[in-house]
Amino acid sequence: MSDLLEGEAPLIPTNIAGRTILAKFFQAVSDPSRLALVEFLVDGEHTGTECVALLGLAQSRVSTHLLCLVNCGLITSRREGHFTYYKVDDPRVVELVRLGVEIAADHAEAVAACTRL
Repeated sequence: MSDLLEGEAPLIPTNIAGRTILAKFFQAVSDPSRLALVEFLVDGEHTGTECVALLGLAQSRVSTHLLCLVNCGLITSRREGHFTYYKVDDPRVVELVRLGVEIAADHAEAVAACTRL
């Protein structure tokens, strides 16, 4: 066992179902467009229309990305009339992305050279 985890509970779930869910969770933030949406929605609510304008992608594609983020619990949504508003509610999402940015920056050369993903 790693010294980093000495005496602690397992870092990841010990069963395949739990590991699969965790991997799917990380897949939700593995897309550049979804990362841009998370950053955009950290500062407050935005409509789907505003998200489309931000990304410059087809409305259907942006809706798919937003639905993925909602379904994985990274953002929340609410309907008001004809509009759906999205935002990041959980401050841990911001922490997760910031930590990812730091780790990626520390290992940028290796990540850029990785051909296995």
